[in-house]
Amino acid sequence: MNRRAMLWASLLWAVPRGVRADGADLLETKLRDMLTDFRGTVSLYARNLDTGHEVGIDPDRRIRTASTIKLPIACALAAEVEAKRARWDERLVIREQDKVSGSGVLTDFSDGESISLRDARTMMIIVSDNTATNLILDRISADRVNDFMQSLGLTQTRSMRKVRGDGTQLKPAEGWSREGDKPENKRFGIGASTSREMVRLLEMLEQGKVVSAAHSKELLAVLERQQYKDAIGRYSGEWRVASKSGSLDALRSDVGIVYTPHGRIAIAITIDDMPNIDYSPDNVGLKLMAELSRVLIAELK
Repeated sequence: MNRRAMLWASLLWAVPRGVRADGADLLETKLRDMLTDFRGTVSLYARNLDTGHEVGIDPDRRIRTASTIKLPIACALAAEVEAKRARWDERLVIREQDKVSGSGVLTDFSDGESISLRDARTMMIIVSDNTATNLILDRISADRVNDFMQSLGLTQTRSMRKVRGDGTQLKPAEGWSREGDKPENKRFGIGASTSREMVRLLEMLEQGKVVSAAHSKELLAVLERQQYKDAIGRYSGEWRVASKSGSLDALRSDVGIVYTPHGRIAIAITIDDMPNIDYSPDNVGLKLMAELSRVLIAELK
């Protein structure tokens, strides 16, 4: 090898892993520049499911899920139905002691009213109903959710316990999974995951590898009807968006697929450690996620 060839070889080996000629490194730099003055912690991963191009910012950091854990719960529930251990037409009774505050509408149902398992799943996703979520976890258990995630190769995505309600009317924590019982996992609240694993779950769902093609299509259609579109879906225009969001006082999170002409863009973003509490649509975390998503949708080709 001559001196010039040796020089080029040394330069190539010096390039950091993950830097590609397709410009993903430049996109990551652009995204990081958008975070320069932001007060909070950002974890992000996005992948064009058609081209394979991807980008991430701390995508493997284990994070609090808030209500985005309801997507893995919905996937596990569909698997239970496919295995004939549950039926969509089962009736779940809503008792007064089952109701928890926060998002959703089942808290306003009459004591003793019932709802089908399918409708509970739908409410858990489209209005992030906390009571519906707990009814489902009572039916299949958080451990079953975690075992199913493990079977998919998602080792960091775990349901820890049932929802306690919102910050003003918290009920005692209950319904702990084996993972949730571990002291080191208490900090995650109702669930933990990573941005990369959430995108991987969406990708497998889109490919029909989580449950059957029919059940996958049904769940994706429910995700499209989710009513909270303040982040990934804020600037999507007429493009379809199948997503699930989550929020806590200091956290905003959104995971979803945007169906664009240049590919299906799967995105998972979580922003935590924000100093101010703001549940308006103009929450700084929501607006940042919307801007990050706009760049990802336009440039991840």
